Amino acid sequence: MPFDFAYAVNEDGNDYSHNAKSDGDVTRGEYRIALPDGRTQIVRYTADWKNGFNAEVSYEGEARYPDQPNGFPAGPSQTYVPPNQGYHY
Repeated sequence: MPFDFAYAVNEDGNDYSHNAKSDGDVTRGEYRIALPDGRTQIVRYTADWKNGFNAEVSYEGEARYPDQPNGFPAGPSQTYVPPNQGYHY
C-alpha cells in the first residue's frame, strides 16, 4: 500500500524527525535525532520484500563533551563485598 508521511518533534530537549515514502513495493525514508553530544545522527534507509531493511548511518556536527574535573572527586570509598555464596562463617 503506497504511503507518504513525515513528522518532527522539538520540545523539552527532544529533537527528532522521521519521513518515509512507499510506492507499495519499496519504502524509502530518513530519520534524524539530536544526540546529547551535539551531533545529529541521520539514518537513511530502504526496505522491500526482496532485500529487507538496509540503512546507512551518518552524523552531522562535531561531538562536544563537558569539561571534566581533574582527578576523582573526594568522598568515601566503596568497598566490594561479595554476596554470600552459601558458605556460613
